[in-house]
Order: sequence, then C-alpha cells, then structure tokens
Amino acid sequence: METARRLYRVDRRRISLIKFVFEAYEGLAMVTTLDAATGIIAVRVAPGCEALAEAVLMDLGKRFIIESVEETAGLPQEKTT
Repeated sequence: METARRLYRVDRRRISLIKFVFEAYEGLAMVTTLDAATGIIAVRVAPGCEALAEAVLMDLGKRFIIESVEETAGLPQEKTT
C-alpha cells in the first residue's frame, strides 16, 4: 500500500497526543517522530484518507501550532525495519 508522507513541526510536548489521536482513527495514518528535540514528525496517510487526515490536523492546529515542513536532505530519515 502506497502512503502519502507529510512532514510537520509541532510542539514536542504534543507529539504523543498527535500519535494517540491518529491511533484512535485506526488505519487512517501512522505518526513517526523524526526529531524529538525540534518536534519534527512524519505522518503517513493511507490512500483515500488524505482529506480526513488533513481535517484532524487542522482541528489539532486550533489548539497548538502545527507547521508543514518541506522535505530536505537535512531532516532525519524514518527508520525501517
């Protein structure tokens, strides 16, 4: 299954909340922390679920800052197992 990957910078104290919210929407998206110190996360969204994932992020963005981050060579990569 091909997922859409988006990167965001968030308040690092909110990373676990974001993970728990997306876990509650089973199968919607997976959140991975790329850099805990700077609050960089990757959100991998299931095909066809982009609009719902964006709505969830917009709603969370009303409570704290969520900034979209461009893919660059300087960002840490996700670990694959």
